[in-house]
Amino acid sequence: MTESDGVTYPLEKTRNIGIVAHIDAGKTTTTERILFYTGRIHKIGEVDEGTTTTDWMPQEQERGITITAAAITTFWKDYRINIIDTPGHVDFSVEVERSLKVLDGCIVIFEAPSGVESESERVWRVADRYKVPRLCYINKMDRLGADFFSTFEQIVTRLGAVPVALQLPIGSESKFAGVIDLLEMKAIHWIDEPGIQMEEKPIPAEMEAQAKEWRAKLIEKVGEADEAIMEKFIHEKEITVEELRAAIHRATIANQIVPVFTGASARNKGVQPILDAVCQYLPSPLDIPPIRGINPKTEQEEERLTQADAPLSALAFKIMSDKFVGRLTFLRVYSGVIRSGAYYMNANKGEQERIGKLVRMHANKQEIVKEVSAGDIVAAVGLQDTKTGETICDKDHPILLEGMLFPEPVVWLAIEPETKLDQDKLGLALNRLQDEDPTFKVRYNSETAQTLIGGMGELHLEIILDRLKREFSVNTKAGPPQVAYKETITRAVEEVVGKFIQQSGGRGQYGHVVIDVEPGETGSGVLFESKIVGGTIPKEFIPAIKQGVLECAQGGVLAGYPVINMSITLVDGSFHDVDSSEMAFKIAGSIALREAVKRAGPVFLEPIMMLEVVVPEEFVGQVIGDLNSRRCRILETGQRANVKFIRGEVPLAEMFGYATIIRSLTQGRGSYTMAPLKYQQVPPSLAEKIKLGKEKRR
Repeated sequence: MTESDGVTYPLEKTRNIGIVAHIDAGKTTTTERILFYTGRIHKIGEVDEGTTTTDWMPQEQERGITITAAAITTFWKDYRINIIDTPGHVDFSVEVERSLKVLDGCIVIFEAPSGVESESERVWRVADRYKVPRLCYINKMDRLGADFFSTFEQIVTRLGAVPVALQLPIGSESKFAGVIDLLEMKAIHWIDEPGIQMEEKPIPAEMEAQAKEWRAKLIEKVGEADEAIMEKFIHEKEITVEELRAAIHRATIANQIVPVFTGASARNKGVQPILDAVCQYLPSPLDIPPIRGINPKTEQEEERLTQADAPLSALAFKIMSDKFVGRLTFLRVYSGVIRSGAYYMNANKGEQERIGKLVRMHANKQEIVKEVSAGDIVAAVGLQDTKTGETICDKDHPILLEGMLFPEPVVWLAIEPETKLDQDKLGLALNRLQDEDPTFKVRYNSETAQTLIGGMGELHLEIILDRLKREFSVNTKAGPPQVAYKETITRAVEEVVGKFIQQSGGRGQYGHVVIDVEPGETGSGVLFESKIVGGTIPKEFIPAIKQGVLECAQGGVLAGYPVINMSITLVDGSFHDVDSSEMAFKIAGSIALREAVKRAGPVFLEPIMMLEVVVPEEFVGQVIGDLNSRRCRILETGQRANVKFIRGEVPLAEMFGYATIIRSLTQGRGSYTMAPLKYQQVPPSLAEKIKLGKEKRR
């Protein structure tokens, strides 16, 4: 049970949902309407005007895009709904990833004119991975080229889902007038400008046959997931609306079906039925399986029931800096109760931390609460050392929940402060930003005395630089973006020797190792294994050898880029009773690896992006010609409403500044999206240029 404004909300009346979609599909617009109809706000803000509640950052308001996931608690009828509005741009995909990790359900929004777009497909796969039940909302039925049925079919063909239409649109484009409720078999029209007043009418005569056909499809699909409904359907017995709703609820939670709705959020049509659907079909915290984790003391798996009287378990899924209260840690509470002023244990670090204050978030505004219990989402002030993906729990009943994996940066920039004053503030500011965003990395290149920042794309780093200037008053100069190349090996080599022997009077240094290396699995990083037996090298020196090997791999061999996808085996060596030390063996390990990589056919790997370009038909030839010149491998072209789309795989190195290029090629009418896909070997003709380029920068 949780309380708000004196009203108690049981867990079965709580919903934790996210709103996810491709960029510009209408996530923030829909969220704004939800807040208006639930009474959370009293005036509808617009994305284009920079006045929406969840896009509160200056960078979001100026660009008309969502950059950071915003959490809001609102109330509909007798339900409490925690909503997270997520970004659609791939550069900020970490926000979608960590939100879906902790949410119980989500609304996936599609544009009726564009159908299933690339980022929609990517977030759908993330939801699949976390087994998050979904509703689909086909938005923008009022736009030119809107096609409900084509989008519905793409949900089947491109996403492999089982969509079940609970609504049909009445008309489309400028003639979009409302929706048909296929459960109640009635038409719903919105009759005032804000969309508050709804009117129920009989289904238009010309749509009766279509509505009956789609209702039969609805019952059949629900019946395939629910035996009781199928039994009645086969024997042509009456199925009540309540029975159908209950069956849809069960099948949605089990991820057997996905209910589909439609509307036009910007025209204030279609949002209230979505709110009803969230309450009727998406799971409460009680509907999801108990959370499981590892007890760090026993290393045995344990589970925590979604109950207030169970031991506390909570996952930190987001860090945010607030200029008034400092560091905010967003927590999803899975079991137990968390109270302000109390001490809890960080299970990852084994250390205690104190919760100074608990707040419910309304975008960037806060409502102080004394405690929250199982099934809730809250932000805590005072957790100084807890990072994204770490577990907060009861010290007497520790549990370590599964964390999160975040992708490595694909683009790096060299930056330097403009003044000495900026230099003093830069380190602190970069640490704060790294704390908030696990996909943002900072490293220092000692050879060039440069600070390097890495991120998921040009826009990601552009926003970082803007935030440094606005939030932290740090002015910087940045170099051109650089691709995050990697190095790897192409063949195995055995018995590579690394020796470090130094005599300089008194005690010397002695380290001697022998290693084998071989190519590893894609995505395996660097694996180290010791097969030393019989004390050839004392076991206390093995960690130092491993550290030397891994540090050398991180620094690269060909041109200073990290070496990946490699297995290293320590097979032999020797030591000196007096002169051997951890430092000597660390250096010997580094020498051995450097020599091994040189002999193992080292090559460069470059990041390959999945690209989708959307252009009017008359520009397709020019765009494909340009993409071919960028080493793009075209995988698919097709029609989507009144535009063509081109999908392919392209090296990131060829795509810097492409936003300007695509605009000039298509008279400003083309657009594109990119997402990291894989690393692939660089053609030999370019490898030498990469090596020379790195040497010049040194």
